[in-house]
Amino acid sequence: MDQSIGNGVQASSISGVEWTKSARSNQSGNCVEVAQLPGDGVAVRNSRYPDGPALIYTRAEMAAFVEGAKDGDFDAFTA
Repeated sequence: MDQSIGNGVQASSISGVEWTKSARSNQSGNCVEVAQLPGDGVAVRNSRYPDGPALIYTRAEMAAFVEGAKDGDFDAFTA
């Protein structure tokens, strides 16, 4: 992962990536977007504020989060 890209970096300053939004995204802007970074990183940003900060995770961290979501570990946050 590019060492100059870290948590809180302005998302719009991350160049050469394609931001992807979930097909489950709704029109009110309640969604996040992700971008694969060179190397092992994944950037996450709020789609309503594409120039705002990005959070950076490793692929393993993102995989653990997605598996936890699939398993229902975070269902309490959607109620």
